[in-house]
Amino acid sequence: MADRTGLADLWSRAAGRGYVLLSEIHDLHDPLEDPATWPDEIATIARDAGLEVVDDLTDDVPPPPSSLLTSTTDGVRQYLNAIGRVALLTAEEEVDLAKRYHAGVAAKQALAADPGMSTAMRAQLRRLTVDGARAQERLVTANLRLVVSVARRYLGRGLSLLELVQEGNLGLMRGVEKFDHTKGYKFSTYATWWIRQALTRGTANKARAVRLPVHVHELVAKVRRTEFELLQVLGREATDAEVADDLGLTIERLRELRLAGREITSLDRSIGEDSDATLGDLVADEDAEDPERIATDGMARREVVLALEGLHERERGVLEMRYGLLGEEPRTLEEIGALYGVTRERIRQIEKKTLAKLRHPSHAHRLRGFAGE
Repeated sequence: MADRTGLADLWSRAAGRGYVLLSEIHDLHDPLEDPATWPDEIATIARDAGLEVVDDLTDDVPPPPSSLLTSTTDGVRQYLNAIGRVALLTAEEEVDLAKRYHAGVAAKQALAADPGMSTAMRAQLRRLTVDGARAQERLVTANLRLVVSVARRYLGRGLSLLELVQEGNLGLMRGVEKFDHTKGYKFSTYATWWIRQALTRGTANKARAVRLPVHVHELVAKVRRTEFELLQVLGREATDAEVADDLGLTIERLRELRLAGREITSLDRSIGEDSDATLGDLVADEDAEDPERIATDGMARREVVLALEGLHERERGVLEMRYGLLGEEPRTLEEIGALYGVTRERIRQIEKKTLAKLRHPSHAHRLRGFAGE
């Protein structure tokens, strides 16, 4: 038992904070392999080690609170109201329904295996099949509130409450199929495991535009849970080193998981129910040029061209090449001198003389407004 994968990590995490959640123990519980008493045995070991066992699970799930109803759509509200009126089952009723369900499954298999059976036997098996389907439906509908209770813990992971409930219902139905009443489990405890499995995989597969592997999705959730726990213990946000140390990860791996956990949002998403505006309308394009800068540069370029028109051809050519005024790379004095067949010093003199001309009021008034650009 002590060698179970994940149990050592749970003990290490619990030792650092002084408590363990009952839900964490149940997450490690495999109903197909472990006895029904496994979670209780682990909880006892935790208490004997001086750890507080915090029961964050409830055996009888109450109707969804009004705060949950008011934050959902009308369709979801109607669904929650409907399942809230379904009576819960006793342990004896769960066992009886499970027996009837499995009897129906066996009857259906028998019908398929022997097409030549008597009419009376076929009619009896059909009655058992129908009764088994009704028993399955009763087991499912009586535990839909359990699905909502578990699904609420997965909100904020990319799926709406209705989508989470749909995923959880698939897990519930799988739990009904696999439930073995002879092992002494309470059905709600057994079904919770299957519901969580379905929700974990559902959020991993459907909550993101880019799908994450299930094990990565679980690690991302583990990082967020650890950050929250450290915030409560330390009274401040934990550093990357503290979070990585608590999880047994490198800081580089921690940052990779945070990056993987970022949500992707469509730029076409509407930003209001009564507005045609989209998120893309509010997001600036960092690579786009500033329209004001484009307009100013265009005006400055035109004024420079007009100012240069009053110069001699060589003077204009020297400045255009020296400062890249035609959109080319600026050239050195030596390069310009070679083109005109004169020395570097002569080009420097022409440049100095021409700039002095441009400073004359007859030219300077055109460029004065762009001096700071």
